[in-house]
Amino acid sequence: MVEQDRDTATGRFEPKYPNDAFLEAVQEYEPAATTEVAEAVGIARRNAHYRLEKLADAGQVTKKKVGTSLVWSPGVENTV
Repeated sequence: MVEQDRDTATGRFEPKYPNDAFLEAVQEYEPAATTEVAEAVGIARRNAHYRLEKLADAGQVTKKKVGTSLVWSPGVENTV
């Protein structure tokens, strides 16, 4: 079994893929499809969608429905 890193203050496991990896992928492919972000980060599309939704809830990315797909863009605070 692989030992995962825990945050010593909270006891929670540290994410294997940091938020910065998702934010960089969204900026690179803007407007980024969920599949593009998943491939750039190296995870399954479903997992990427979950993390992108969390980032959207935090205001770090925005989402827009285009046809039957979602596309992601950097949030206001993440634009240069």
